[in-house]
Amino acid sequence: MSEVVITVRGEHEVRIAPERAIVTLSVALDGPDREAVVARTLALAEPVRDGIAAQEKAGAVEAWSSRRLAVRSERPWSNDGTRLALVHHASVDFTATFVDFSALSAWVADVSTGDAIAVNGTDWILTPETRAHVEQEVAAQAVRTAVTRAGAYAAALGLTKVEPIEIADAGLITDRGAADMAPKAMRAFAAPPSGAGLELQGDDITVSAIVEARFVAA
Repeated sequence: MSEVVITVRGEHEVRIAPERAIVTLSVALDGPDREAVVARTLALAEPVRDGIAAQEKAGAVEAWSSRRLAVRSERPWSNDGTRLALVHHASVDFTATFVDFSALSAWVADVSTGDAIAVNGTDWILTPETRAHVEQEVAAQAVRTAVTRAGAYAAALGLTKVEPIEIADAGLITDRGAADMAPKAMRAFAAPPSGAGLELQGDDITVSAIVEARFVAA
């Protein structure tokens, strides 16, 4: 039998528990008196800032940041199409990266009960080092799967010699689909009701890869 070209796909995926949680929250107020709105927003933001700093000192937070006070004003429209009195808006946004998820749960339950504070959500992630290592391992296993599959096809044809001639991310050979090695486990949560207990835990992060390979079998 003459040489046969075999084109196959190889896939692999793993699921890993998240290692970090990036939480975002906002302190925001509005009202007719600009100075009063600004002063109240800054006053409410200060204990939030102190609380995050305390979590960092305790080792529960790896890094955090807060944006400068943002202020804007507008004259909203009424239902009958007339302009209403001027309304001033002020806000301060915070981001904190937690490494201790138990501390995260307790902190969110506490901070979300504060006036004018909204916990916007969280992203569950891996560390860059873990992500890079896992992506390499997943890609390598996807290639091994493709090799095994090509060998099985060749054996079914009674061929014993299989040599690779081309390998690529999915879609680069057959133009169908696309490679995917991006971690996926971003989940948002709503702020709990006042006084409610809360245990936050992100879903496992899925890291997957798909490759295409072409072999010559003889």
